[in-house]
This record gives sequence, structure tokens and C-alpha cells, in this order.
Amino acid sequence: MSRSRPERPVPHEFNVPGPWSLGLGIGWRRDIALFIDRRDDLGFLEVMAEDIDPDAPLSPPIRRLVERGLVAIPHGVTLSLGGAERPDPKRLDRLARVAQRLGAPLVSEHIAFVRSDGLESGHLLPVPRTREALEILVENVRDAQARLPVPLALENIATLFEPPDAEMDEPAFIGELLERTGALLLLDIANVHANAVNHGFNAAGYLDRMPLERIAYVHVAGGSEHHGVYHDTHVHPIQPPVLDLLSELCRRVEVPGILWEHDDCFGPDADMSEELGRIQRAIERGRTDREHRDANR
Repeated sequence: MSRSRPERPVPHEFNVPGPWSLGLGIGWRRDIALFIDRRDDLGFLEVMAEDIDPDAPLSPPIRRLVERGLVAIPHGVTLSLGGAERPDPKRLDRLARVAQRLGAPLVSEHIAFVRSDGLESGHLLPVPRTREALEILVENVRDAQARLPVPLALENIATLFEPPDAEMDEPAFIGELLERTGALLLLDIANVHANAVNHGFNAAGYLDRMPLERIAYVHVAGGSEHHGVYHDTHVHPIQPPVLDLLSELCRRVEVPGILWEHDDCFGPDADMSEELGRIQRAIERGRTDREHRDANR
């Protein structure tokens, strides 16, 4: 899997987290355009990068939200940064133009691969946590950064199986990746919970070892557990342990932004408002505990 290619320097501005404060966010889905438009407490949107044509006008609902001042962040699923092949320059250039079209302060992608030798998996697949795979991932991230006009945030994924022959655990793997590339972290709290259940580790201990200072924003999503296996579905309600973990994160650090991912089965507006309310209450619990702790030091 090893490759020889000159190393590219990472632009200086990618080496420190941005000074943004995103607030509460939601994943853009056309089916809930009116619900999103009616909310006055949202600070940002996440849009699927592959759904935006950088050469066409923005769709009116997204344009209106951006004009209102909401930040729109393109979220990619097809770069395959963890693959053995270098990222497709055309995909990177398109992503760069999507970011420019949206006026985005950053873009995000997954620590995963989705293709090999031209074959598409249709799923986000875990990167083997080996030194060899890490070297390739670092090179691919640097390639992406060199072509993008804004910082890149990388997301931890949920997996139903552990990659074989791992030489390090996920916090060590991600920590070194971010340190060597200067990339930011899109921390998916629901994915941390999913992997903790499925692979038998302590989720709070995972947070202990993650570079939380590099968080660009956070994902929260629903899921379901069957026979001891947790499925990150993005269609079920957010499970209480996920909200507890979100509170624990907010107890530790001030998070720039927290976004609810929900992909289908949206239900009545009242139900979606309640889910956003549950997220807000979890944030406040953690933030209040942190403020009390800091005041008593």
C-alpha cells in the first residue's frame, strides 16, 4: 500500500481551530425545509456536498437561510480519504467550489474509505489502524488540504466490526492523524457511543484521550440497539446515553457547534422540536456543570 510522493506543507491557517461559534445546527434535508426555515434558534446547517452543484445557483431554501446568516458547511461522503488511491482531484476541486459557493468556513469528511480499484462500496468503511494505513491517510488528507480553500474537519465513523490487525486504538490513531495534518475534528458523539457498545470500551475514557481542543463541531444522531448491537440509524430518537455523553463533552469543553443529524422518518414538527430541545438541555446540563466546577476552583 505504500507510495512515494513529495510531502506537501499544510497551510498555516489549518493548524489552529477557527474562531467560529456555530451554535445549534441541523442537517439540511429537503423534506424538512419548512421546519428549518421556521426555526429562529439555529446557527448553522450541514449540507451534503455531493448534492450541491457549484456551478448553479443555490436552491432558494438554502439561499434564504444563508442570507439570514446561517452558516452552511458542506459535508462530504465520497472523497475516500482512507483509501489506497490518492483523492480524485476532480472531486476535491468540486468540493472546493461548493465551499466557495456556500461561503463556508470549513468543510468536513469522514475518516473512512468508500472505493478501491474503481469499485464503490456504498458505505463508509473503517480504515485499518496500522502504521502503513496511517501514512497513506496522512498523505491523502494533506492532498485534500492543499486543494481546499478552507480548513478540513475529519469525522470518526461508527463501525459494526473492528478493523483487523490494529496497531493502535482509535483515539491514538485519530490523535496522530490530526497532529500530523493540522486537520480539525468533527466529533460524532453518537458514533462514539455506537462503537463503545459494539466494541466494549468506555465512552468517557475515549473522550479522555481525544484532542477535544481540535473540535470544529459535533454530530448527534439517533439509533437503536438490538441484541447488544447498536445501529447508528439517523432515523430513531437520540438515545439517553448519547445525550449523557454529549453533556459529558460539554462539561469538559466549550464546543463551537452541535448538529443534529436526522435523515428520514421525520415525523411531526413537534417531535423534531422536542429532539432539538433534548439536545439543548443536554448541552446546558454539561455547560452548567462546567461553569460551577470552574467557579469553585
